[in-house]
Order: sequence, then structure tokens, then C-alpha cells
Amino acid sequence: MSSAVIIALAVAAIVVLFAVVLLVTARKADVRGAGALSRETRRRDRDADIDLPAAPSGRSVERAAVEDRTQALVPAAAAAPSIWIPPDREEIGVNRRQFLNRATVTLMSTSLLTFAAAGFVAFLWPTAAPVFGGKVNVGKLTDILASIRSNGGFFYASNARSYVTVYPSEALPKAKGVKEYKALLGGMEDGIVALYQKCPHLGCRVPECKSSQWFECPCHGSQYNRVGEKKSGPAPRGMDHFAVTVSGTGDVVIDTSAPIVGAAIGTNTTGQEAEGPHCI
Repeated sequence: MSSAVIIALAVAAIVVLFAVVLLVTARKADVRGAGALSRETRRRDRDADIDLPAAPSGRSVERAAVEDRTQALVPAAAAAPSIWIPPDREEIGVNRRQFLNRATVTLMSTSLLTFAAAGFVAFLWPTAAPVFGGKVNVGKLTDILASIRSNGGFFYASNARSYVTVYPSEALPKAKGVKEYKALLGGMEDGIVALYQKCPHLGCRVPECKSSQWFECPCHGSQYNRVGEKKSGPAPRGMDHFAVTVSGTGDVVIDTSAPIVGAAIGTNTTGQEAEGPHCI
């Protein structure tokens, strides 16, 4: 036998002997490798399992819960079916149409009451400033005459809806013979007349014509001289007037509550003819 074989056998014997020694030593130390439990530990675990109560399984818990719910249900007693009665519409509320109808009536009633209250208060509480339909103060006589001269012969008072023009003093004798002018003589003697802006034909507003110094209606062509006496056109009479009074302080007041019917066709107290081209 060669020396190599002898050496190999000797190494194998040493390895086997070392393994045997290691195994015996591990068994004496109660260690079986990494993570192994000793006999003492396993014995203590068995003793602890004996003392612990056995836990119920998940299936048994679910079965117990189903049994509890089933026992809690009480079967309904047999009874005859009740007859259905429709609910009262007034008790359950209003529908959309009823709401809109009631809202409309309420709003209309409120609006009418508010309008009536406002009109009643306005009737009992007169306005501080005079307006058309009553006696309107249009300013001082001196200021009005100055405005007439600067404005080419005419003065317009919007709050009285009137034109104020100069009435020549030399025409007063003829004016006294015209019945329609009886209520106007006071203002004429102070040198002015007030003419209603509405045309007696069909009610259009009659503007002044600066070139002819007449009033000329743009609607149907009626023409009047500077004091409102008819000169031509379809109008049935001269322009209507308002009574004018001049107070002691020089205030000109026009009474617009009652228009005075204009002079008849053919009346011409001033003799004024057109002083330039006509506007109409």
C-alpha cells in the first residue's frame, strides 16, 4: 500500500472522528443547530399549552353570529292588507303651479297697495315746486323780458309747457274787443302773454320760427303770429292761452289749471306779418 493511500485513509479517519466528537458534544449541550429548541424549552411549552384554554375557530364564531341574528328575528303576525288612502295635497304642501299662482297674486296685490299708498300720500302731500296743472312761477318779469330779447322774441317755460312772448301795448285797444282775451288782459297790460305749446289742430307741440317770428307747426303746417293768432293752416282757431299774473315782487305766475281757448280765425290784433322766411 502506497503512502498516499495511507495518508488519505488517515485524513478520512480523522474527519469521521471529529464529526463523531462534534455530534456527541452537541447532544450533551442540547443544541441541534441554529434555531433548534432544547428539550427543556419544548417541555415548558407543552406545560404552558396544557394551562391555556382552547380558542374557538373563525368558522365557529361566524356560525354563532348567524344563529344570534336568526333568533333575534320575530315573525310578523298575519293581518289583512290595509286600504291605501291618498294623502291630502294641502297637508303635503303645494305644487309648482300653486306656488307660482300664489306668488303672482301676492306680488300683484303688494304692487297695487304700494301704488295706491304712494298716490294717496302724494295727494295729501303737495309738492313744494309748482308743476303743470296748477299755478307755476316762471321767474321775474325783468328776467323774462331780457330772455325774450336775447332769444329772438320767445321765452319757453318747460314747467308750464308754455311760451311767453311780448304783447305790444298799442294792440291793447283791439285786444279788449276780443272775447277770448278777457281773462288775458291783466298779463297783456303787463306786456306779456302765455301760449300753450300744444297745437289746437291735433295736439302737436308748436315750435317758434326765429326767421319768420311766428309759431309754425311741423305736423300739418298751421302758422300763428307771435301772440298766437292763427295766420294759416288747418287749425280751427288760434293757439290756446293761459292767464298770467305779475305779483308785486315782479314774479310771473302762469295758471296752467285751465287753458283758455284761442281766438277765432281772422283775429289779428297786432297786425304782425312774417318777418322773414318760414321754417315750415
